[in-house]
Amino acid sequence: MNSPSLSSGSFTLPGEAGFEKLTLDLAQKWGADTIRDSDGTQLSPEILNAGYDIYSTVCLVRSVQPWARQNRTKLQQNFLMSYPVVADKATVVIELLQGYFREQFAVNTEDNPKTWWQVFDRTTGKEVPKKSWVFNARKGTVTVTGAVAGHKYTVNFLSFRLWEEISMYNHITNNWGDREHLAAVDPMHPETQQVILAFLEQWLRDHPDTSVVRFTSMFYNFSWFWGSDQQTLRDIYSDWGDYAMTVSPRALKRFEKEYGYKLTAEDFVNGGLYNSTHNAPSRRYRDYMDFIHGFVIEFGKKCIDLTHRHGKKAYVFYDDHWIGVEPNSPRFAEFGFDGLIKCVFNAFEVRLCAHAKGVATHELRLHPYLFPTGLKGEPTFKAGGNPTLDAKNFWIDARRGLIRTPIDRIGLGGYLSLVQPFPDFCDYLAGLTQEFRLLKSFHQGDRPYTAPCKVAVLTAWGDLRAWICSGHFTHGVELNEILESLAGLPVNVSFISFDDLVKKGVPKGVKVILNAGRAGSAWSGGHYWQNPKVSEILTRWVQQGGGLLGVGEPSAAATPGSLFRLGHVLGLDRDRGERLANGKFKFTPPAAPAAPHFITADLTTAPDFGKDIDGIYVHGPATTVLAARDNSPQIATHEFGKGRGVYLSGFKFTHENTRLLHRALFWAAAQEAKWTIWNSTNVRTECAYFAKAGKLVVINNAGEPQDTVITLADGKASRKVRVDAHGIVILDV
Repeated sequence: MNSPSLSSGSFTLPGEAGFEKLTLDLAQKWGADTIRDSDGTQLSPEILNAGYDIYSTVCLVRSVQPWARQNRTKLQQNFLMSYPVVADKATVVIELLQGYFREQFAVNTEDNPKTWWQVFDRTTGKEVPKKSWVFNARKGTVTVTGAVAGHKYTVNFLSFRLWEEISMYNHITNNWGDREHLAAVDPMHPETQQVILAFLEQWLRDHPDTSVVRFTSMFYNFSWFWGSDQQTLRDIYSDWGDYAMTVSPRALKRFEKEYGYKLTAEDFVNGGLYNSTHNAPSRRYRDYMDFIHGFVIEFGKKCIDLTHRHGKKAYVFYDDHWIGVEPNSPRFAEFGFDGLIKCVFNAFEVRLCAHAKGVATHELRLHPYLFPTGLKGEPTFKAGGNPTLDAKNFWIDARRGLIRTPIDRIGLGGYLSLVQPFPDFCDYLAGLTQEFRLLKSFHQGDRPYTAPCKVAVLTAWGDLRAWICSGHFTHGVELNEILESLAGLPVNVSFISFDDLVKKGVPKGVKVILNAGRAGSAWSGGHYWQNPKVSEILTRWVQQGGGLLGVGEPSAAATPGSLFRLGHVLGLDRDRGERLANGKFKFTPPAAPAAPHFITADLTTAPDFGKDIDGIYVHGPATTVLAARDNSPQIATHEFGKGRGVYLSGFKFTHENTRLLHRALFWAAAQEAKWTIWNSTNVRTECAYFAKAGKLVVINNAGEPQDTVITLADGKASRKVRVDAHGIVILDV
């Protein structure tokens, strides 16, 4: 990996004024071709004139201070639900912002509460008539009359956000002291658009050295409601894909005009659940998402066109204010972006970045960020931190995705000065950047070997939320864990929604449908399983030779006598207490670690899926239980017609479970005979074969050296390989 062609390019370095020598030395050491600024840093003339391309970051909705403070009615808003109050008499007083972070929120007293707010008796689920409550603007309270003692009451109310969430997070994380608390303006207002475009025009003139404008991101942030007590409940609600922070009276009026019906506060509050991506969306909410997406494209394109007129490229950051941008949308290309940048912790985020269509450049922002602490407050670039080990562990996770899909660039963010006490980190990054360039070269004009078992992941969201559940890696969410395993496997993965399935059927070439998640979730499907057409289509498809892999509570939609709509395909179902009087077929629990089978061949210990779904019972002897806990199946198979069903009671991303999933997909697709081709015997290692380049890439996903054997294309010949800890081996084949 010492070829001069691998020594530079495709790397973005965060520069920092005051540390010019460090910036330029590391730009050479790490082979940077681009230098960027980061939040809280600037680039000096010495850096700007050093001959590198320059990325400059701009967040339009945070950039027009103090205009934002002078025009409070143009700040971004959202609906909040007050904390529930239980009535003990006929009059209830509710303090609206009790429990919320008051530096973030202020009650909207400008727009008529009777027009936009709603008060609910949450015990009955009914809205309280508007004549039965009154708002006291001075006290920030709502008084409900005619209440029923013992009932719970809440208020859905509009609030202005005084402190933009990413500014708030960075400010508190990095101890920015008395630096200004930035507010975010709402571009839905024509006046705000004029101010933003004027700012951007001047900003582009003031940055003649900038090659690429990195928009952070566009206009609306994902939902993030902070609590008043930062120690015990900082995050009251946080969701990667909720559009809650796009709402305003102006947006609701415009929506009604375009779609012909009104939305209410409860459409957004949803009883305090809001519209978490984990929950199956309503049709009304999906309409609102499409509405905001259209607006963000409409105004965003004006900003991008202006950037292009100044001779600069426009990249968008797939984090922060990405709501409405929707890089997985078929309309994403309408923006005209030149590139997309995604910060990554792991493999499925690499696949998420690569999945976006409509941009020429896909770039990863690696971790650890050059911040003193990580996202959870753990030390990174400070006393007690080990950023080199962090970088290795983040890299081996992300690299699993990189060997499966092409990425154009990588880079870092944060404060470059923080790396000075960590020379081993600087040395490791030099090797990492060369490793990336080598992997990138293999993808050019080539694709890695992909096994003959195309998988379609069925969720309520389909391709719009491909390779993501909600935010970064949310451990304990079955589909998140599965996606991390899938991201590095040599299988073709697509994502389909229930709407897609009903309209078009199972996509051509798909061998396995994967449905995973808890009952009621968007990932299992929730209310979409109430449509009998869904189970009809999938039942017939499996009967005719398809494969179904269900995890957790697949196809869950309770009906009298069953929970799983496709229980007949899987050969089992779940009892949540309704079947205490019903007999259950008795199976013999297999000895640990599992019954001998193609799927379980690499298990060395009993399956550990984190938290299993319990209460699973089998329908009869046609269902084979491969592993069980407390007499509830963990792994089971069932042949159905010409097809096959596989059930897993949960899933956790581990080396052994990834291999188990890989084998389960092959078995469900009836492709066991082709299992060994370009496969590794050691579950801690994986490989990718690039036929045109004649290169076999073997990676070690563990922190210790590993030995493995790779079976070649004929399924017989093999190569023995030893791979260093966190390492990679490239073989000519």
